[in-house]
Amino acid sequence: MNIAQQRLQQCAFTLLEVLIAVAAFAIVLAAINTVYYSALRLRNKTTTALENALPLEHAIGVIRRDLANILLPGGAMSGVLQTGSTSNNVAGQASPNFFTSSGVIDETSPWADAQRVAYLLVASTNRGPGKDLVRSVSRNRLPSLQDQSEEQWLMTSVQTLTFLYYDGTQWRDSWDSTIENPTTGLSNSLPKAIKVQIQMVSADDVSSRGRFAGPPVELVVPIVAQSRTNQVQQTAGGTP
Repeated sequence: MNIAQQRLQQCAFTLLEVLIAVAAFAIVLAAINTVYYSALRLRNKTTTALENALPLEHAIGVIRRDLANILLPGGAMSGVLQTGSTSNNVAGQASPNFFTSSGVIDETSPWADAQRVAYLLVASTNRGPGKDLVRSVSRNRLPSLQDQSEEQWLMTSVQTLTFLYYDGTQWRDSWDSTIENPTTGLSNSLPKAIKVQIQMVSADDVSSRGRFAGPPVELVVPIVAQSRTNQVQQTAGGTP
């Protein structure tokens, strides 16, 4: 045996060494696979949670803007704030008609910022659990023209939508701006705050469809616009 053959035999790997190397490589690949797919599942779960939260956050923002810019009833561009009125007989309507200055003025729209808004719960378009929350907007406040409302889709998987009204002492489930305020003696008044409760439907799996997905989402919006009064408040002693 020459010197070259001896060196070749000394540099070669034995079968046991090859098996050990393959086993170590397999362990490393298994660890990498576990970490990679765990990170991938976490990323997919986070993406799904964000995608589900975006419509809700958007809907809350739209409702907050509408209520924060609510107009006093009885004005030239607004009507009454009245729950259960005959003008609210729209299929699926879940809120009263109210008037707000949240409209955007641009060069393509001939209307002012005053608009009539109502929120509807309609059947889901994708046959999912719960209902779709739709915003009905009417920008045309001129009585001489035909009133045509535009419906804007906000979110899905909504079970109920509830509006509550704070009169300064308690929350009420109805409001009628045509009734005189017992404190000021004026009509066309607004509540001190409006609370909106959105009850979602669980859609994690088939067995849980139709069930409530935890407590309702609550939004409380203080109402700054109030009717003025010349009534003088009296102190406890009876003097102004």
